[in-house]
Amino acid sequence: MGSPTRTLALRMTGVGFTRDKRPILADVDWEVASDQRWVVLGANGSGKTSLLRIAALYEHPTTGSVEVLGQRLGEVDVRRLRHRVGFVSPALAQMLRPHLKAVDVVMTARHGALEPWWHDYTDADRERAALLLEQVGAGGLGDRTIATLSSGERQRVQIARSLMTDPGLVLLDEPASTLDLGGREMLVTDLARLAADPAAPPLVVVTHRTEEIPAGFTHALLLREGQMLTQGPLKEVLTSESLSACFGLPLELEHRNGRWHSQAC
Repeated sequence: MGSPTRTLALRMTGVGFTRDKRPILADVDWEVASDQRWVVLGANGSGKTSLLRIAALYEHPTTGSVEVLGQRLGEVDVRRLRHRVGFVSPALAQMLRPHLKAVDVVMTARHGALEPWWHDYTDADRERAALLLEQVGAGGLGDRTIATLSSGERQRVQIARSLMTDPGLVLLDEPASTLDLGGREMLVTDLARLAADPAAPPLVVVTHRTEEIPAGFTHALLLREGQMLTQGPLKEVLTSESLSACFGLPLELEHRNGRWHSQAC
């Protein structure tokens, strides 16, 4: 009897991306299965955000093919497909009106909107938004405005928003980049809890810090200057040698109490 076919949330084949005649990504082959939790590691300028924006259907590759949730980019209405992809990015955070309530930030994802008056919402929509805020540890924030929240609280609200449409894939672009130590640790704990939930969709987190890799993540992809250095099961491909090659300097890596720690050597 043959092995069962894996369900893929994302498949990239030979993906390259060029902006203003400058190559950003080249020859990326990558698959994310429905039961996996990935971290994408690389230095600033390595192409991580471009890779995620292609996966989130906000950029088109210059070369290669992309399939998201079984639909091929270029053969599908991306406006509809985006509703099935949860995407958390700094750009979205900047677009949120400061006086919008947290529960409305989450609820408006139901229609891919940023304001509640553009569409009609039901009591069930509002109840689901409140439940998702509870799920990410932000249950007491629903009636507070974005302007009154800390950076960490805003990130939790964004993650709750990304789950509003029952997505088949969740992508988080450097979710801890603006957080202090306490905020980062709370966020990493929240993401570890989400990763441990077998009902959660496949997750991809982009970062340039090993300390931001949540416990329970299963796979890693390492980028350097737009080139894929290595990818695969996290504990196999994330080593001192691969991390040193990724960042271009000698690094020591430790795995301790479910977390990763690195420093120059």
